Amino acid sequence: MRTRAATLLLAAGLALPANAQQTALDAATAERFAGLALDCVHREYPNKIAHVMAGDQDALPPRELTPAFYGCYDWHSSVHGHWLLARLARALPQAGFAAPARQALATSLTGERLAGEATYLEGAGRVSFERPYGLAWLLQLAAELRNWDDPEVQLWAFNLGPLERQAAQRIAEWLPKLDHPIRTGEHSQTAFAFGLILDWARTVPEPEMAALVEARSSQFYLDDRNCPLAYEPSGQDFLSPCLAEADLMRRILPPPAFAAWLGAFLPELPLEGSAAWLEPAVVSDPTDPKLAHLDGLNLSRAWMLEGIAAGLPTADPRRPAVLAAAARHRAAGLRSVTGEHYEGGHWLGSFATYLVTGRGLSTDVASE
Repeated sequence: MRTRAATLLLAAGLALPANAQQTALDAATAERFAGLALDCVHREYPNKIAHVMAGDQDALPPRELTPAFYGCYDWHSSVHGHWLLARLARALPQAGFAAPARQALATSLTGERLAGEATYLEGAGRVSFERPYGLAWLLQLAAELRNWDDPEVQLWAFNLGPLERQAAQRIAEWLPKLDHPIRTGEHSQTAFAFGLILDWARTVPEPEMAALVEARSSQFYLDDRNCPLAYEPSGQDFLSPCLAEADLMRRILPPPAFAAWLGAFLPELPLEGSAAWLEPAVVSDPTDPKLAHLDGLNLSRAWMLEGIAAGLPTADPRRPAVLAAAARHRAAGLRSVTGEHYEGGHWLGSFATYLVTGRGLSTDVASE
C-alpha cells in the first residue's frame, strides 16, 4: 500500500524506486532531512575551501567568494543541500519544513548571488573547480528547479541559468579531452557524475550533452569485465566504483543488453536471492569526516543497487539478490542520518533524499 508521501511524490512527477514498498519517505523523515540542510546551507563555518588564489585579493571569507553556496562545510555539499530542499519542498509542499526551505532557496538563489558564483568560477586557475562532482550536483539542482511548476521557483531557475550553462560548458569542454575514466570512490569518480549529468541532460533536455555523455560512457566502460568488487570499499569511499559504473550503464543499455553486460562485469552476482554477498560498511568514528564517508557509501550503494535491478529484465534471476542487498544497505545507511555529528550531518541528508525519493530512477521532464 502506498503511503500518503508516496502518493504526493507521484503527483509531483517524482518517480518511486523499483522496490517502492521500502521507501522510507514520510513527513517526519522528510522533516528530519530538510532540517539537516536548513541547519547548514547558510552556516559559513566550519568551512573547507578548495580555492586557487591568484593574489591577496582572493583571501576572502567563503560568503564573499561564493555568495550562494558558502555553507554546509564545502561548496558541493552546499549545492546538494539546496537540491535537497528543492526536492523535498516540491514533493511535500504542505509540510512544515516547506516554507523555511523555500525561504532558504529564495535567499540563496538571487541573481546577484549567483552572478557572484559565476564570477568566481571564471577566476584564473579554476578550470577544474568542483569537476565533476560539484558541477554534476549543480546540474541536478537546475533540473529540480526547472521541473517544479511554480512561478517563484522558475525565477530561481532563471537566476541559476547562467551558472548552469557555465557548468555544462565546463563539462562539455572536458569530456573530449578526458582519455581515461576516473575510478575512485570519492568526488573525482566519473561514473557517478556521468549518471547525474546524463539525467539532467535528458530531462532538461540537452540532447547534445546526453549524446556526449553516452558516447564517453560507452568508450570508457562498455568493454569492462570482472570488476573487483571484493576490493571495495576503500577506507574513505562514499561511492562504489563497480556499482556506480553498473548504475550508469543501465541508463544507456536496453535491459537485454545490460543484462549481458552485467554478467561479464559482475559475474559473481548470486542467483539464489541472498543479501549476504555484499556487506554494509561500518564507520568506526563518525566524528572523522573521511571515515564517515562510509555511511554515505551505504546510501549510495542502496540506490545504485536499486538502479541496477531496475535496469534488468523483470525475470532476471539476479534481481532478488540485488534488491535484497539494496534493502540491507538502505537500512544501514538511513540509520546513520542522525545529524549528531556535523561531519556527516552536512551532507548525508542529501544522499538519503536521493535514495528515498528515487531520484536516479526519476522520469521528470522539465516544464516549458
